[in-house]
Amino acid sequence: MGQGLSCRGSIEHQDLFSSVQVGDLDNFEALLERDPSLLHQSSIYDRLSALHIAAANGQIEVLCMILDRSVNPDILNRHRQTPLMLAAMHGRLACVLRLLQAGANILMFDSVQGRTCLHYAAYYGHSDCLQAILDAAHSSPVADSWGFVRFVNVRDGNGATPLHLAARQRRSECVHMLLDSGALVCASTGGYGLKCSCPGSTSLHLAARGGSLDCIRALLAWGADRLQRDSSGRIPYVVALKYNHGRCAALLNPSSAEPLVWPSPLKFISELNQEAKVLLERALMEANMEREKNILKGTSHSQLPSPSHSDSGVEDNISEASDSELCSICFDQVCTIEVQDCGHQMCAPCTLALCCHNKPNPTTASITSPVCPFCRSNIAQLVVVKTKNNDQDIDKDLSSSKLRKSRRSRNYSEGSSSFKGLSTMGSFGKMGGRVSGKVAAECSDWVDKP
Repeated sequence: MGQGLSCRGSIEHQDLFSSVQVGDLDNFEALLERDPSLLHQSSIYDRLSALHIAAANGQIEVLCMILDRSVNPDILNRHRQTPLMLAAMHGRLACVLRLLQAGANILMFDSVQGRTCLHYAAYYGHSDCLQAILDAAHSSPVADSWGFVRFVNVRDGNGATPLHLAARQRRSECVHMLLDSGALVCASTGGYGLKCSCPGSTSLHLAARGGSLDCIRALLAWGADRLQRDSSGRIPYVVALKYNHGRCAALLNPSSAEPLVWPSPLKFISELNQEAKVLLERALMEANMEREKNILKGTSHSQLPSPSHSDSGVEDNISEASDSELCSICFDQVCTIEVQDCGHQMCAPCTLALCCHNKPNPTTASITSPVCPFCRSNIAQLVVVKTKNNDQDIDKDLSSSKLRKSRRSRNYSEGSSSFKGLSTMGSFGKMGGRVSGKVAAECSDWVDKP
């Protein structure tokens, strides 16, 4: 964007901007004491203020000093970009947080491509800045005037949402964050832009073009439609083949097994606490990874890389001295999820399979909540099973063992028919589905430009 220091007037102006750029707080303060009006000067060509330069270069101390002098946090440069946009573009989290604290407007649009600070954070892959802006949107006037979900899906001047940009640029962490915040997974770009190279594309089309397996995994897990076509009539599978992304094409092939889809329309799923959500998301990813292995088996793309957010690996759920009971549905995993009202417990994969067994229809107004497979009561809330301390005495361990046996027997008698239904479902890949939808808008050449 050119943070050049060619400025009007005296050498003092140039000294001021140089001090801001390198974070020389003492010299900056001394120059302002001699001439306070220097703070309101800007560079000649890009019209960058001292606040813009401090934000772009991450000079938080200088930025705080400028804001403390009542400078407008939404001052504009030549391209109508705010300091918040530049801070988000360059990943300056501390500056982003301080500008948000000072009341910077997150709904300002630049004059280059009509983008907001959210677009910049998503495009350049700065997930920490993206999260800070999303958090601010919950408490800012945006939530009242626009609505949070509408802000998450805000389009730039060419019809691109932040999710489109993140998917095209292979920013998998930003993609997951935006989907989790309500981004429309099947929204398409506009089809009438004169310079648009990808008219009518969904985020899945753009991820297929970029060749990001992690982005494709996340989009499919949130219900992206593999059969949705762009303005040229191409499905994502064809786009992946065009750009020679073989693994992506294998997963996007409509003839391959459907992925398991996160059951976001269910109310109790949206109300999960973070711990329970992590367990279920991990189960979903593992199930879909097994599906991917089956799809890629015997092909030239059989070496399947691991998802970026599960690098640490998954520990074996069954411990020798574990005080947790095995899931009475699969008899393979430890119970980690509990139905709050009735207290029945299951492992995370079986819980997820239960929620996704009858995939919600997006055209249906009311979505039926699944029932507990043991007592047939409606599931209203899921919580993580509380494990006992390892230093309990032997008597408590023995009593706990008896309790597990009695509960398992009770589970058998209460839900034997439900177990049959869950145990015969086969692989998770057969239970997924697609959520279709389309949002049209005009599009131009936003794809490959910052």
